[in-house]
Amino acid sequence: MDIHKQKTRLDVRGSDVSGSVFDDVNLSGTTYENVNMSGGQYHNINLSGCSFDDLNMSGWRIQNANLSGLWIDNANLAGASIVNSRLEGMTIDGIDVTELLAAWKARPDSAGTSLS
Repeated sequence: MDIHKQKTRLDVRGSDVSGSVFDDVNLSGTTYENVNMSGGQYHNINLSGCSFDDLNMSGWRIQNANLSGLWIDNANLAGASIVNSRLEGMTIDGIDVTELLAAWKARPDSAGTSLS
């Protein structure tokens, strides 16, 4: 099915549209429920103001992203890694991360050790 340059509201239910391509498409305000998007590739995506609930992001790689103002609650971050990132104002359970890292690096026994 080809839909080109249309301003149409789609109501897609119980369908397999795997392998579909969406390019230069406005999906703002779209609702996704019970959707399998595993293995997808997403480039140049604006997700500002979105809300994700009951989400499985295991194995995700997020690169060159603006996550300022991001709120993560009740998440499993086991094995997560944050590298080469700006951390000003970031907190974990109310603790400022930049201060936490500075304190870690200032420990007398920290010579030659790293966090990674």
